[in-house]
Amino acid sequence: MTPVQIVLDTNVLYAGLRSRRGASFKLLKHLETGRFELNLSVPLVLEYEEVLLRKEPTLTFTPEEIGTLLDYLCRIANLHEVHFLWRPILNDPKDDMILD
Repeated sequence: MTPVQIVLDTNVLYAGLRSRRGASFKLLKHLETGRFELNLSVPLVLEYEEVLLRKEPTLTFTPEEIGTLLDYLCRIANLHEVHFLWRPILNDPKDDMILD
């Protein structure tokens, strides 16, 4: 079966790391099974890093562990280079990078 191509919103990643209950955590666990295939860009990884480090006091991870997690996500993901910016399009300008 072909894996479903996904892009994780930063809030989904944060929620999945904050709690083992709920759909966000289940989605993160499925990344290991090959059921979903993660797609990333540099701006998105930088946003993940900024948000997770800022919210680190609410997580059970150290900054070093957050870095290790981001390295892992980059290793398993399909990496995409942004060649053209379609901005502004979305109601929340911070989400425009997801569309790129």
